[in-house]
Amino acid sequence: MHRQPPPTITLGSLAPHIPADLYQQAEGRPIVVVHTTARPRRPARDYVLPLALGLAGAIGILGTVAAALALFEFAVRTAALVGGIAGPIGLGLTFKLARPKK
Repeated sequence: MHRQPPPTITLGSLAPHIPADLYQQAEGRPIVVVHTTARPRRPARDYVLPLALGLAGAIGILGTVAAALALFEFAVRTAALVGGIAGPIGLGLTFKLARPKK
């Protein structure tokens, strides 16, 4: 037996297919088909600020470590220079041991 669709069917926009069981359950009630779309992707600019802040922090930490190492190297070279100039009588046992034994 072939049935005609009830006159009160509303489809919103044109539906590609209405399942038969939904059509038979309607029995005169309106059928509303809602088309959903996928969530829009976040634009690339939403990722730029956190990425820029992370890179700036990493570069800052690397710069701090490089400055600390340069300062340590300068202190070691200065201590070696003072130890070499002062000789074995200048600043104590540490510089006496640092000089070559010739």
